[in-house]
Amino acid sequence: MFYRGYGDGSDMREMGAKRQRVVDQGPSFFGATPAGTSFMYNQPTYAYVGQAPPFPVVRLRGLPFDCTDTDVAEFFRGLDIVDILFVHKGGNKFSGEAFCVLGYPLQVDFALQKNRQNMGRRYVEVFRSTRQDYYKAIAGEVSEYRGVSSPRRSYARARSYDEGKESAEHTGMLRLRGLPFSAGKDDIMEFFKDYGPLSEGSIYILTNSEGRPNGEAFVEFESAGDSKAAMEKDRMTLGNRYIELFPSSVVELKEALSRGR
Repeated sequence: MFYRGYGDGSDMREMGAKRQRVVDQGPSFFGATPAGTSFMYNQPTYAYVGQAPPFPVVRLRGLPFDCTDTDVAEFFRGLDIVDILFVHKGGNKFSGEAFCVLGYPLQVDFALQKNRQNMGRRYVEVFRSTRQDYYKAIAGEVSEYRGVSSPRRSYARARSYDEGKESAEHTGMLRLRGLPFSAGKDDIMEFFKDYGPLSEGSIYILTNSEGRPNGEAFVEFESAGDSKAAMEKDRMTLGNRYIELFPSSVVELKEALSRGR
């Protein structure tokens, strides 16, 4: 499944399998920025009558080299973050650039207001970008990760990425990414209700340095078989967000919890 509203079907089919968390229509989103200002956005029903809306993506440049997803989400606090793609160069070194996909096209204008504002001690430049540049960056990241030097069709790279998930060893633990910030343990239990009994004690919702949910969680199933079966929910929606699932482990959970302290 992919969201056809952001362009023609051919490009979306090729790269949609790689990073597919584009949100469906959702309610108004409101949040306060660290500087004390605020963003408020209501998705319009009239803005793109008769034409496809532009893909809602911005490019960031000048990011700190220890930047994380959480840092970018904090930088754009108050906007609906769908995906963050960090760009690497030769040797898998972070380039200081990233793409950030937002929930709706008009949120791009709010994101541009953050241009040349600071993240840590560095000011960050924010530019309007395009669907094509975002997909090209994804293909480059997959190529860099796989060590592929010859060009291949991007959908084949995406399929290899998914096959890696399928072949990963299951220990009974899954990592979730892309959760609505408002999602609670009961929502996650409902999401996985067909895959064995879960309790609140088996669900770990990660938070940022301020104690707010960062969109990730870990779920511990009763068996490796249950967690493997639950991968059927990969890229399905919880609320208005596509959720990505990854086989994980207790070790990875402990590391994630220690980083959030």
